[in-house]
Amino acid sequence: MPKPDFARYLSKFLTVYLPGVRNVSQNTILSYRDSFKLLLIYFEECLSKKPEKLSIDMLTETVILDFLGWLESKRGCSARTRNQRLSAICSFMRYVQRDIPESLHEIQKILTIPKKKSARKVIRFLTPDEVGAILSAPDLSKKPGRRDAALLSLMYDSGARVQEISDLTVSSIRTIPPAVVTLHGKGNKERCVPIMEKTARLLESYMAESLKPSPFHESECHLFLNHQKTQLGRKGIDWILKKYVSKAREAGINLPDIPITSHVLRHSKAAHMLQAGIPLVYIRDFLGHVSVSTTEVYARLNNEIKRTAIESAYPEIQTPEYPSWLEDADLMSWLEELA
Repeated sequence: MPKPDFARYLSKFLTVYLPGVRNVSQNTILSYRDSFKLLLIYFEECLSKKPEKLSIDMLTETVILDFLGWLESKRGCSARTRNQRLSAICSFMRYVQRDIPESLHEIQKILTIPKKKSARKVIRFLTPDEVGAILSAPDLSKKPGRRDAALLSLMYDSGARVQEISDLTVSSIRTIPPAVVTLHGKGNKERCVPIMEKTARLLESYMAESLKPSPFHESECHLFLNHQKTQLGRKGIDWILKKYVSKAREAGINLPDIPITSHVLRHSKAAHMLQAGIPLVYIRDFLGHVSVSTTEVYARLNNEIKRTAIESAYPEIQTPEYPSWLEDADLMSWLEELA
């Protein structure tokens, strides 16, 4: 009877290997955890196998293919989500293969399961005027409005991910020239991003007003706090952005009919940098991408960028003026003779 060793391997994979060896972000760990929660549900509902009874030997190519099909047919998952779950399982199988060489052949079969092709998502972004309308929506006469103005301005100015903004501490901000913000990205990688003078002044005023008078004004205190004086989380930041998007629409601003999220602001910043002629390699470092190939997606965003690039690459072709054949008397006589 197979030894129920799946729980032991999975626990070490999620709590030791991923954070300690791979140094992946907490969000990646949570995504992997969710993948295995679905796998456990599949085993229990479809194969009548309790989680505590599972062994590594039960993870076969056939079982994983059936699980992926179950995700699409029963759970309604897209091909993109299916591929994410497969990536989590493959990462786990690479982790365990060194400890159970007798199962190496079956593990290799799982690792060679191909990903499904999925439709490329269209990246949405806003124009500078649309971004400006949202950033100017907070009421600066009120304390919460001043915090929100600093928050939204920094989100756009730095092109940061929402979790990077949530994790910022007071020590991450330098408001004296040259003003910069230090962001902790995926894989706990740090990058320093310059911020504009106006954003620096908003942050400086916000910190002086909201943080200095309280015991929370310490270098490791989170920069943006909620009403309970604790870290402002992802959901709180998303709620604030949604609030001011609604205000901008109520004020008559014609914003596109799409969900405007924090990532749309990030995409907008990248698109505006590209429109300004900044090379992709600099935008890659600014956004914290590992490879410039990830950043190249922004080159497909704007038709105006494409048109300008094509016009600059090719000379204008002059089409000559051709005379009308009806005015050629000799040609007309020849045609009449043929008739």
